[in-house]
Amino acid sequence: MSFRNPAIDPEALPTLASLPLSPVSPRLAPCQAVMVLVRWLVVTAVVLLFPVGDEALAHWQPWLASATGGLGLIAVALGWVEARRRAYGLREHDLIYRRGLLVRRTQVLPLVRLQHVETLSHPVERAFGLVRLACFTAGGRGADLVLEGLPALRAEAVKQHLLAHLGGAPAEPPQSEKTP
Repeated sequence: MSFRNPAIDPEALPTLASLPLSPVSPRLAPCQAVMVLVRWLVVTAVVLLFPVGDEALAHWQPWLASATGGLGLIAVALGWVEARRRAYGLREHDLIYRRGLLVRRTQVLPLVRLQHVETLSHPVERAFGLVRLACFTAGGRGADLVLEGLPALRAEAVKQHLLAHLGGAPAEPPQSEKTP
């Protein structure tokens, strides 16, 4: 038997763009907006309240704080639009996560490489009923794929499916959920 390495026609390969992806929860956009707004409010307050020794510079301080607040509002709007464009897909052999606005990032995690799955949520996410699903592969220090913006029931169903694929838990049928 001799070694063979035939060429593959790139035109015959399936494209990721043609795959049907499910959008994340619409509650991710306001959740992200709240988090970004709080960060920018802190930055704006520091710019406004930071003591300035120079009188000429102190004259411009309110204008600088206003400009900082305006940039914050732009960041909130861009974050809202970006969060609404996020989507994911779960197939038999991989998990796909697409995110980004100007720079689109599509991650594909082969399930055969999956080692560990965990759910995470901070207080703001819990207030919106959202959960992050962190997927780890061997050899990495952190999560290789973090799927943000899943409703709690959907995150648990996806987690159970992934764990069943690992052989760590029996697969349970996903519970139906109602999302706004």
